[in-house]
Amino acid sequence: MPLESIETEDATLADVRWQARIDLAAAHRLAVMHGFNEGIFNHFTLRVPGANDRYYQIPFGTHWSEVTASCFMEIAYDGTRLTGQGEVERSAYCIHAPMHRLIPAAAAVFHTHMPFASALSRLEDPRILPIGQTELGTMLHTAYDDIYTGPAFDPAEGERLAGVIGDKTVLMMANHGVATVGATVAAAYDRLYYVERVAQVQLYAMWTNKPLKYLPQDVVDHTIKEFRDNRYLYGGRTNAEWHFDALKRILDKKEPDYKD
Repeated sequence: MPLESIETEDATLADVRWQARIDLAAAHRLAVMHGFNEGIFNHFTLRVPGANDRYYQIPFGTHWSEVTASCFMEIAYDGTRLTGQGEVERSAYCIHAPMHRLIPAAAAVFHTHMPFASALSRLEDPRILPIGQTELGTMLHTAYDDIYTGPAFDPAEGERLAGVIGDKTVLMMANHGVATVGATVAAAYDRLYYVERVAQVQLYAMWTNKPLKYLPQDVVDHTIKEFRDNRYLYGGRTNAEWHFDALKRILDKKEPDYKD
């Protein structure tokens, strides 16, 4: 390959990686705005574009309201810090590295203890109920881990979780929280947003202590089929992309330094 082509390719990849950092920083800031974060814990990670052996992670101790595009470390799948400065939080590595490694579609892996989804995970039956349209759209993509095994301080736990989520993009984690995966930051964040909304609405409905109005099975089946078959792409872009761009415009006005 001519040197000029190599330089162009490298420059393009650098641009893609910088945009990936911007999007991941935006997701952290948005999580604060939406109340998804818990102290300095929980983790949003993203496989480094163009690489299959590393991912972006913030230094331990960074509050999500402080995250910027330049702050991410690159962490190898064996836990080695390859670039950047800071401590590698152990449970983030043990959950996320195996999921990035074992699930090809999991470029982005987001794990939170956001309140409504986490409250739902504390119930004996944490299943999302077929009581509304958004619930059905989320049920379609959700797997359930029914066993809490303790803090994730061994990569074997991440391997186990990767097996549980399978080809789904949402994992409800018993007595713990939720994880979402996606091919992009936008996809993973969109899933996270709607899981929390679904959990919130379901819990509100349950708190009335009045009978829930379940959708008939034929309606459930028809709606899920419609969601599966949906091929509407406005402007050739997914709903998640449109949603995430709208959210970033809010950040551009309020917290533009996330791009730094």
